[in-house]
Amino acid sequence: MFGIVRPCRHRLGENLKSQWMAHLCGLCLALRKDHGQFARVVTNYDGLLISVLTEAQAEKVTGWRRTAGPCPLRGMRTASVAQGEGARLAAAVSLVLASAKVRDHVADGDGLLARRPVALAARRVAASWGAAGARTGSDVGFDTAVLVDAVDRQVGIEALAGPGTPVLTVTVPTETATAAAFAHTAVLAGRPGNAEPLAEAGRLFGRLAHLLDAVEDREADAASGAWNPLTATGTSLTEARRLADDALHGIRLALREVEFVEGKLAHRLLVHELRAAVDRAFGTASCAHGTAPSLAGPYAPPGGPSLPPGPPRRDRRGLLAGCAVWAGLACTCQLCCGEYDDPWSRERKDGLCKDADCGDCFNCCDCCDGCDCCDCGCDCSC
Repeated sequence: MFGIVRPCRHRLGENLKSQWMAHLCGLCLALRKDHGQFARVVTNYDGLLISVLTEAQAEKVTGWRRTAGPCPLRGMRTASVAQGEGARLAAAVSLVLASAKVRDHVADGDGLLARRPVALAARRVAASWGAAGARTGSDVGFDTAVLVDAVDRQVGIEALAGPGTPVLTVTVPTETATAAAFAHTAVLAGRPGNAEPLAEAGRLFGRLAHLLDAVEDREADAASGAWNPLTATGTSLTEARRLADDALHGIRLALREVEFVEGKLAHRLLVHELRAAVDRAFGTASCAHGTAPSLAGPYAPPGGPSLPPGPPRRDRRGLLAGCAVWAGLACTCQLCCGEYDDPWSRERKDGLCKDADCGDCFNCCDCCDGCDCCDCGCDCSC
């Protein structure tokens, strides 16, 4: 799991949290359905934005949701998950970009990939993912060649970049790729008029993703001697923050031009939670609640009031079935830092790290900065 938009489940509220999880699980299951179990490892938070945007623009008809069976990552519970062309486009984009990432690590000889047998296996996986992403992209009318071209151009741009090179020169390929993916959601939703503002929002999102990745990796890259766009171009953190804030403002303006049918979740993620991601990367704010449910699960608010226990569950699992569920929960870290159903009694429990505290949760209504959030359907209840 990776991505810069990792929303706080308490700021989302129950309704938007359920929708967010539906798109996350929908992306994961779309990868499994079309490309097998192993492809699910490329599931990522930013990829699900494609599914969110597609559904937000589309007329509400049947077929956008289905009930998925029990899964260890959901504490062996069923769930309503997103399906359709938006989820498949998200899967295609995730596969192609993951393929490129693997190829990049192989070329750099990172870690175990410096060993020839491991590198050979990784190249095969990358080639398989790239081809699979291209097939799925073609099925939904999206040419993934624009993503591959962007990745290939990135290598040349980085080789030429040096002190004095504008850092935004380095972010152009990422901007191009995300602009294309965002714009195609308008095509899938049958709203071609949205393509231009969504391309702009996607371009700025790509810029922001590249900048935040560079900020978060700056110290580790310096220690390992890896290439970092901020270090290579001599860009200060102050300048990087200014560019990030400009991108945030541009995304808000672009989204105002998009015609949504139901845009609450898209607005929450691309306006409010994206700002939280910027603050998190630059160390200017954090949330004591943690993030929304993921493979690692949500954090509980530190010191918060506890609800009285409900009546005990009677539909207990047997010993062997409970052990199997326990293994799944342990492998996905939910026993440590998530909420989960007890493998045997099915009672709802908190993970061992539920009292982890990472700072103060800012008031979500304070993050609008004059974006008229009440007019755009944002529910500011925390």
